[in-house]
Amino acid sequence: MYRGCTVAVVMPAYNVGDRIAGAVAAVPAFVDQLVVVDDGSTDETSAVASRLPRPGLILLRHPVNSGVGAAIGTGYAEALRQGVAVVAVMAGDGQMDPADLPRVIDPLVDEKADYVKGNRFRHRDVWRVMPKDRLVGNILLSLCTRITSGYLRLFDSQCGFTAISRRALRAIGCRFFARYGYPNDVLARLRAVGARVCEVPVRPIYDGQRSGIRPWTVLYPISFVLLRSLLRRVWHQHLGPLLGAREEPRCLPHANRAADHLLPAPPP
Repeated sequence: MYRGCTVAVVMPAYNVGDRIAGAVAAVPAFVDQLVVVDDGSTDETSAVASRLPRPGLILLRHPVNSGVGAAIGTGYAEALRQGVAVVAVMAGDGQMDPADLPRVIDPLVDEKADYVKGNRFRHRDVWRVMPKDRLVGNILLSLCTRITSGYLRLFDSQCGFTAISRRALRAIGCRFFARYGYPNDVLARLRAVGARVCEVPVRPIYDGQRSGIRPWTVLYPISFVLLRSLLRRVWHQHLGPLLGAREEPRCLPHANRAADHLLPAPPP
């Protein structure tokens, strides 16, 4: 428990048998439930995770690889069943600094936001450690996502270090785009229900991990997700009200004041 709130971490894992033990061991002790979702790995990921003595660890398995978005959705659904108040996401390959977790969930505990995103670009190390091709790709996608989602002050849309409140998760549901476009889809769904989204600086970590992202395999699906995001926003903000459509039944209580904002960076 963290500051009186129950916390779960969802950890999507795919072929990270050599890293999963370290990633699990690094999760802070205040996390009540750690939901590891093996997304159809062909290595020893599940075997290693099943032997770890971490209290509160729940291991779920997809029979085939379904995509990181699908794995997170499975973990979210389990976290809802566990009844926790806050659900964070940390990768199974150790690319997220566990020391940043309190900073990521604090705005939810303080009820200042419904969803919190990490932003690696607000950390001074990003220009040194992030591969140049990923820098360019993330900048372009972040600029596009600003426009399509309507969260105009957010950046680093592809950062997977996030946290969401139970109420917001129930509002958007646990099923969204299954693969690498899932962060963009989640933001669109949050905007549709009027969620307050903020971002905090997180440390970028690249320690020899190989990315499964290839430009030619993600260009079309992410373009589709961005277009769908834009159409959803236009409908909910403009066309729906103009045509007299009924308000989204699962809107959050503060839907009329959805906001995106930045929280201060930590001192150097």
